[in-house]
Amino acid sequence: MRSYLRLLRVSHWVKNLFLFLPVFFAGDLFHWETVARLIGGFFCFSLSSGAVYIFNDYMDIESDKLHNQKRNRPLAAGEITPISALSLAGFSVVVSLGGAFAFDNQFVIILSIYLINNILYSSKLKHIPILDLTIIAIGFILRIFAGGALTETPISNWLVLMTFLLALFLGLSKRRDDVLIFRRDGDRVRRSIDGYNLDFINASMVMMSSVLIVSYIMYTVSEQVISRIGHDDLYLTVFFVVLGLLRYLQISLVHNDSGSPTKILLKDRFIQITIFGWIVAFYFLLYR
Repeated sequence: MRSYLRLLRVSHWVKNLFLFLPVFFAGDLFHWETVARLIGGFFCFSLSSGAVYIFNDYMDIESDKLHNQKRNRPLAAGEITPISALSLAGFSVVVSLGGAFAFDNQFVIILSIYLINNILYSSKLKHIPILDLTIIAIGFILRIFAGGALTETPISNWLVLMTFLLALFLGLSKRRDDVLIFRRDGDRVRRSIDGYNLDFINASMVMMSSVLIVSYIMYTVSEQVISRIGHDDLYLTVFFVVLGLLRYLQISLVHNDSGSPTKILLKDRFIQITIFGWIVAFYFLLYR
């Protein structure tokens, strides 16, 4: 059972919490019906993302066997047969889409696009530099729109823009780790690595983080947001965003340990404190 849970990458399901962001930013999170729909949508999206991870691991079995860490994945390690893995993926998709039909037709369409997007990514597109990062970022944007569809919450341009920038930033940090592995061990983790080097990635990460901070500042002081929440104090949450991004840059550029954003989120205390502080401050300023 543990191998099957690892195959579904349950620890990575935390990414699907992005479904909750539209309602959270809209100040309408604490309604039971809304929360119930989001929880249901979260599990539907998580099963689909689990199926995507299985398909990706299936496509990468041989290359994963040559990787120092990925060789321990259930498929590469031989803990689960390819037939069993693909059967689980198919079952997860059926349950996911079946559950999605019970919520909203638009949610079904978004979830289907997510699946097609990631199947194309795993099959071919992940080998094309920059496009591979774009596909990953689109996946996070689809999560945002899925959360909006489930709760009939309008999606702001600011949220789409900041989600796209954050996803690119995190994707670049993962590619940086791939480049470091290639330089250290000679292991070409993915073919797209030929289109990256440390100078390009470092400059791109700094650029993405800078634009992201400016975008967030502009969001907090925009007239639209101020008129909606009734005060102009939301800019105070900028401090947590800046500190969190600085910490992530430190982990990436100083400690050279940015291979798994999910692992950093679950284990780095500084990141956890800044996120918690941002949530509390945002909640107090938005919901007061």
